[in-house]
Amino acid sequence: MRIWFKIFKENRLIKDLTIENYGSDTRTHKIFDALEQCCLEMDLSKPIWLDSTVREFKRHSKARFTSDAFVDEIEFDYLEIHVIEED
Repeated sequence: MRIWFKIFKENRLIKDLTIENYGSDTRTHKIFDALEQCCLEMDLSKPIWLDSTVREFKRHSKARFTSDAFVDEIEFDYLEIHVIEED
């Protein structure tokens, strides 16, 4: 599985990271692990999965974490997560 994380500010991509996980974990565990790894590498607090974020991700394998999903203040508009390759 490959997951692409992108940070946008004013409709511009300012930072991105691709994380690969081809282990034997479940899809959900791979996604949560990749999100945690992304937050560590990009020095972000871990966002909260709101109901709307979960619905969007289930429907499109893509979701946006806006400022509502973060406990800390963020200096960008949103973090986007996108599954670009499944096992």
